[in-house]
Formats: sequence, C-alpha cells, structure tokens
Amino acid sequence: MTARARAERFGAWVRFDDANLVALDRAAAGRLGVQGGALWEGAPGTTTDRPVAPLELHVAVTSRCPASCPGCYLDAGPTGAHVPLASLEATLAAAARAGVFTIAFGGGEPLTHPELPALARIARAHGLLPVVTTSGLGLTADKARALEGFAQVNVSHDGAAGDYEVVRGFDGAPAAERAMRLLAEAGIPVGANVVLTRASFGEEGERLEATAARVAACGAGELQLLRYKPAGRAASLDYLARRLSPAQVRAFPAALARLVARQGEGGPSVRIDCALVPFLSTRFDDADALRKLGVMGCEAAGALSAVKVDGRLAPCSFAEAVDVDARAPSSLRAAFSAPPPALARWRDVADAPPEPCASCAIRAVCRGGCKIVSAHLGADPLAPDPECPRVRAHAGAPT
Repeated sequence: MTARARAERFGAWVRFDDANLVALDRAAAGRLGVQGGALWEGAPGTTTDRPVAPLELHVAVTSRCPASCPGCYLDAGPTGAHVPLASLEATLAAAARAGVFTIAFGGGEPLTHPELPALARIARAHGLLPVVTTSGLGLTADKARALEGFAQVNVSHDGAAGDYEVVRGFDGAPAAERAMRLLAEAGIPVGANVVLTRASFGEEGERLEATAARVAACGAGELQLLRYKPAGRAASLDYLARRLSPAQVRAFPAALARLVARQGEGGPSVRIDCALVPFLSTRFDDADALRKLGVMGCEAAGALSAVKVDGRLAPCSFAEAVDVDARAPSSLRAAFSAPPPALARWRDVADAPPEPCASCAIRAVCRGGCKIVSAHLGADPLAPDPECPRVRAHAGAPT
C-alpha cells in the first residue's frame, strides 16, 4: 500500500514507506490509481516539469540554542524564541495540503522546543515524514525515546580530535556522540551531519574520514556532508578562512569516493548536500548518471523550500524569505503554480545560464551551484558558483 502520492507533469511521486520516495512515469502511476488530471495533458519532458510543490520542507521551530556557533546560519542564541505550536500546526497542515512529503525540523536547537515530540506525531497524522537535526546538547535517554516518531534524527558532528571546537567554538563532540548512542539504543535511525571546513576536511579528506569512522561507531547509519555557507553569522570575512580551499575542493571527489566505497564495509551511507555538487564538475560528465545516484544540485524553490521562524517561505534555509505566508492553507501550492518574482528567479536560473555553466555536462543537475555563496562573493546572487572549479578556471583563477 502506498503511504502518499502526488501527481506531477511527468507522472507522480509516490512514497511507499519511510525509506522510499519513488518517481514514476504516467503509466506506472496510473496503475497505482494516481490521477494526473490537467497535469497530464500534453507531453512531459519540458521546463514546466518542475515540482508542483516542494518534496521536502525545512521548518525552523526555534531560534533558541544554548550554543552560539560562529557559523550559525540562523543567528540563533540562548535568548531565541520558540515558534508557537499553533503556528507550526498551521504550517504542517498547509504542507500536507500542498503535497509535501518530508518535513525537516531544525532551528536553532530543536531539542529546546517543548513540543518537539508532538510535532513528529502531528506530521505523521498529516501523512508527512518527519526528520530533525540536532546538536545533541541536552539529550537524555528519556528525551531520546520521546523522539520515536521521527523517521530519522541527524546529529551535527563537525570533527574529532579537536576539529569540532575549531569549527563551532566549543567542543561539542562528546555530547554529539553520546546523543547518537542514545538514539541508536532507542531504536531510532541516526544520521550525522558534518559541515566541511578547512579544519574538518583535512588536506586530502583524511580528517573527514576519521569523523566518518567515529560517527559510525556511535550508531550513525548515514553521513550527510554539508558545505559551509556564508549565511547568518557565517556571512563575514571569516567565511574566507573557514571555507574549503581550492586544493581541498580538488581533493573532495576522491575523498567522497573513498567514503562511498566503505559503505559496505561498516561505514555509513553517504549523502552530499546540493551545494557540494559543483565540486564534482571536473570529475563527472554524465548528468543522468548523477541523477540515478540521487545526486541533486540546487533545488531551492524547487524540490526544496524552507519556512522561517516567522512563518514566511524561503527558497532554502539559508536564503532570505519571500512575501509568502507558508501557514496559509493554499500558500505553498499557489507559490509554486504562480511564483512571486523573488521565488521565480531562483527556479528559473538554470534555464539559460551563462558560461561556463552553459557548456557544463552536469549543468542540469548542478543548476549553477550555491546561490548563497554567489550572493556573498559577487554582485549577482544567481551567478554561477564562484567556488566551482570550472567557474574558477573560466575566470582565470588558480585552481
């Protein structure tokens, strides 16, 4: 039995269980009883085949956090405020009505929100798949068991042997590792989020590999690699010193390949966030092959969107919000069927990109790289990612 289905112009997205969200063509979707209606009029395969709503919605539940990490994209702190439960309930109801599949709760530190376990239950009641990311600070065995409604809990871990402290400003690795063990003991699927910086990566990725081994030993079944992004408190000159160097960017594909090779040898499964896809541009020349591996570049305002603590919709968690109240019953669907200009620019940027993106073999997947980085380092926030090796070479910069 299917848990949830949503018609698209190409066919349908179908979620069979917590682990499987599958894209089906019209014929296969029809055999499962999905009705496409007006969406299935005309041939699929055009630029209008964008999602009719986000597949995944990132929802900030609080701006409160006991830590004050220098790279926090939300500028969260100990005096931050929780989003009221009624506001979050309205967001979840609107997301379900729009056909969203996954809700990724974040913050701030979500564990500080007193209604976090209830949010998982409410999401499930709407047919939504709830996941959450936490630092693990303050997690106890009882609190871990209370999170049983989440399909997965990801714990941030930015390096062993002192690397965490270099990245975050305090040594939170012991708390993160304890949280992973408590969650695993409670039978909750655990992932680890690692933000890649000069400190956490190492010259050739060796420090990242050490962290991968460490989190696997603590019970993490998945490793999510995240690019350091200049948003919130990270949008400063300090970003230039923390981001991966050109040499580390060159080393990234090989380091990623080593991590992937260890998946069947006790290592965690590996995912990369959309902002890391440009770093693969000199190693891969087949966009379809990357798609089949589940690699997706910038999907802001497409398959992915976010809801800020004030309830407004944003292209992604790191971007500025647009003038759309995500809590209104039909707001998400309307924002995608007739997007306001601020949202449409994010969605349309990949249709006619300048060089070197125009001739890049993986352009259709990468979609021009990270717009947050482009906005921070250049005048045009939708220009090609200036840290992409191909873009650097095109500009005559050392690579």
